Amino acid sequence: MIAAGMSTTSPAPSRSQLSGLQCMALSAFFFSVMSLTVKAAGQRIPTMELVFARAVVVSLVAWLDLRRRGVALRGADTRSLLLRGMVGFVALTCFYYAVVRLPLAEATVIHFTNPVFTALIAAVWLGERLRAREFTLAVVGLLGVVVMVRPAGLFGLAGPPLPLVPVAASVTAAVLAAVAYVLVRHLRHHDAMLVVFYFAGLSSLVAFPLMLPAFVWPVGKEWPLLLAVGVTTLLGQIFLTLGLQRERAARAVTAGYLQIVFATLWGALFFAERPGLTTAIGAAIIVATTLALSRVRDRQTLPEPSG
Repeated sequence: MIAAGMSTTSPAPSRSQLSGLQCMALSAFFFSVMSLTVKAAGQRIPTMELVFARAVVVSLVAWLDLRRRGVALRGADTRSLLLRGMVGFVALTCFYYAVVRLPLAEATVIHFTNPVFTALIAAVWLGERLRAREFTLAVVGLLGVVVMVRPAGLFGLAGPPLPLVPVAASVTAAVLAAVAYVLVRHLRHHDAMLVVFYFAGLSSLVAFPLMLPAFVWPVGKEWPLLLAVGVTTLLGQIFLTLGLQRERAARAVTAGYLQIVFATLWGALFFAERPGLTTAIGAAIIVATTLALSRVRDRQTLPEPSG
């Protein structure tokens, strides 16, 4: 698609020319396509095999980049790097399990509660100040998940309740993703690609033996789907990093919510999923509280004015 006002002969903008919001929008698109390919391939391919496919592609690219730049693979805080990798591996496994078994929109929205958990965990672990308003927003955001789950007898709204095990997996993925983000903040003085390499490399090593008992040999279109899982993940991470580098956190988070729009669209187009009223209400609560929370924390981290 050609942007309005752009000549058909104009060259496409390079990554260095993109704004922070454009990078975040591209990140949301690629991560939503990742979820789509995971759900499509997961109709027959086991979850652990999907995790391995993603991890192999990302770890290979990260290793090549580190080698090209001469960055040592052993970090100053190897224990934290390994812990971040293991936490990320479990979070990724839970998320892929949920994506295959829940509608794409619901799985994506529930996963977007991770900023709520990040605020709570950072307050306990890193000693970051958690104000009463932030705590209240966190609780309200979790209530949005309850609305989406539609527990029997709690709401008189249409639609069957979501299966609890995949929902629990999705919430667990969000909590562990928050732990991983706090660990990344703790490792902020390390090379970013080194952190990515430990996450993907450790995921590859752990997933390989775990996938063997239930291994399914891919056939036909499953091969490009597995490759797409890794490639779209890598592109999503690249544009996410660029977006966070070029834009304030609150505005970047706003653009990131396009992933929910994309996920809803893919679910409708490819899996005939039609989000119901409770999904819309729960999503609105989660998005609103997370945006408010991000703006509160963004203002707290702004530099003090000089003079």
